Amino acid sequence: MENQKVAHWENVFATKAENEVSWFQEKPETSIQLVQSCRVAKDAKIIDIGGGDSYLIDSLLDQGYTNLYLLDISNNAINRAKKRLGDKAENVTFIVSDSLNFTSSELFDVWHDRASFHFLTEEKDIQRYKENVLASLKSNGHFVLGTFSEEGPIKCSGLDITQYSVEKMETIFSDDFELENCFTEDHQTPFDTIQNFIFCHYRKR
Repeated sequence: MENQKVAHWENVFATKAENEVSWFQEKPETSIQLVQSCRVAKDAKIIDIGGGDSYLIDSLLDQGYTNLYLLDISNNAINRAKKRLGDKAENVTFIVSDSLNFTSSELFDVWHDRASFHFLTEEKDIQRYKENVLASLKSNGHFVLGTFSEEGPIKCSGLDITQYSVEKMETIFSDDFELENCFTEDHQTPFDTIQNFIFCHYRKR
């Protein structure tokens, strides 16, 4: 199963251009604003989970953040991001890993994910993901999560996904995280279709 998951994403990033995938954003304004709303120092440790070759890291570098981490299951995605960033890539720590298998000796100030959580469809994986966030965040650290809402798609990249409401998110996270902000937002894909996301900003208790 793990090998199939890796093979799927390696193939996506080997065969599709950045603007040939539904999640492409030339400037991920909502994610940028949510990271800014955390009000952390410019040298705070910020990790983007499942970031692939998204432009969030570019924008954060441009704003002066200096301690950035980019995790993705696909080595091809990481290599594409490195190539695009050029010399700026030296300021980013790149990690090739499934978010479920990720462990780190570092503790992060901000954990951001707009890409991977909705692909978790089994309860045990959702709980494992939460445990990884808890283990990886500092006390009072920020957890910024964007995922498909109940008005969003039922599949992405040919894979089944899980849809979320704020109530469903709270059922999973409220024991360990305090909800700061939550809202839904439409994302226009490069194919002129609309995907509805729910974004939540949590603080670790």
